[in-house]
Amino acid sequence: MSPSSRKKVLAIVLAGGEGKRLMPLTADRAKPAVPFGGIYRLIDFALSNVVNSGYLQIVVLTQYKSHSLDRHVSQTWRMSTMLGNYVTPVPAQQRVGKHWYLGSGDAIYQSLNLIRDEQPDIVVVVGADHVYRMDFSQMVDQHVASGAACTVAAIRQPISMADQFGVIDVAPEDPSRIRDFLEKPTDPVGLPDSPGEVLASMGNYVFDADALVEAVSRDSMMTGSKHDMGGDIVPAFVRRQQAGVYDFKDNDVPGATDRDRGYWRDVGTIGSYYAAHMDLVSPLPVFNLYNFDWPIFTSYGPQPPVKITPGEDGHASLTLESLLSPGTVVSGGEIARSVLSPAAFVGAGAQVSDSVLMNGVRIGAGAVVSNAILDKHVVVPPGARIGVDPGEDEARGFVVQDGLTVLGKDQVLPG
Repeated sequence: MSPSSRKKVLAIVLAGGEGKRLMPLTADRAKPAVPFGGIYRLIDFALSNVVNSGYLQIVVLTQYKSHSLDRHVSQTWRMSTMLGNYVTPVPAQQRVGKHWYLGSGDAIYQSLNLIRDEQPDIVVVVGADHVYRMDFSQMVDQHVASGAACTVAAIRQPISMADQFGVIDVAPEDPSRIRDFLEKPTDPVGLPDSPGEVLASMGNYVFDADALVEAVSRDSMMTGSKHDMGGDIVPAFVRRQQAGVYDFKDNDVPGATDRDRGYWRDVGTIGSYYAAHMDLVSPLPVFNLYNFDWPIFTSYGPQPPVKITPGEDGHASLTLESLLSPGTVVSGGEIARSVLSPAAFVGAGAQVSDSVLMNGVRIGAGAVVSNAILDKHVVVPPGARIGVDPGEDEARGFVVQDGLTVLGKDQVLPG
């Protein structure tokens, strides 16, 4: 029997992120609600990991433009209340003063009533905007066995990329103990067993419940604190020598392949969001959505099957290295290295390549879309060109970033 098997665990998903670097995709929704991979929302990956780990009491803390996120969680993530299981979105409530969440640590402090009501032994805290698979029960087992009050999940990254992450400095004599927590260091020290790598924080944590309550309560009274989990709460545990690290390479997810084992992507920018989609479409994908031993759960509504037909003029359809979601219709169009979300339509002679089309996007006959991300319900007129000439797109007022043309939800194109 594992050391954590009799521990009561509450999971908290931090889903209040504004996602400014993902604009215009976050102009009308919170970052965790951004669609991904055709049928999913970003939050589905965190929630699927938690429930697959066996933790079925989950609260989702929301704040920024949370309506579509709240609706998705409420409609999709329903469990048996008879067994005491739930996934509950909890908006910011100003329970301790006339202010909204000041940071991720403050979000938990303002939601301590949830912990007090549930009275768990362990609290698992995870972010809601990363793409990965992880069995949190293995991390909880290590946490309980270690005696640490706080454990931080970390993934190995090249030392040259250390300045992009919060980096965990471990003690050489005990690599499971955090010696220091460094925010985007420029001169990091490599790992004892791999000098060319560092441990980067994944934004996932396990706490003894009473230690977490005490830590966020103390932090709430500290002037100068940003009340952030990674920037303030965890470093406080480190200073008291109460923090351990969990190396993501030790996580063994059922059904994982050698190719996608250990996959983790922070999709916080347009470039990384697009690159994560391209990871899905290759013949041997870097991230495998078809792992039925560790499914990613979601709901995409009553969509009919994909339909691929010749166009009205007899023009044949062609699809290569692409994902087509339920409800998609390709009528004589050509699709290559792209992801099409539910109810997308591609007309006769249209060409879509290296692109992401969200729900309800319509590509008119003969149009060309390349290196583009089109948010929900964008209509591309027949013969139009998107993403072919970035300079031309900028002149038309479109967002061009990281070599990609991005059109926001319901954005109207000239006919």
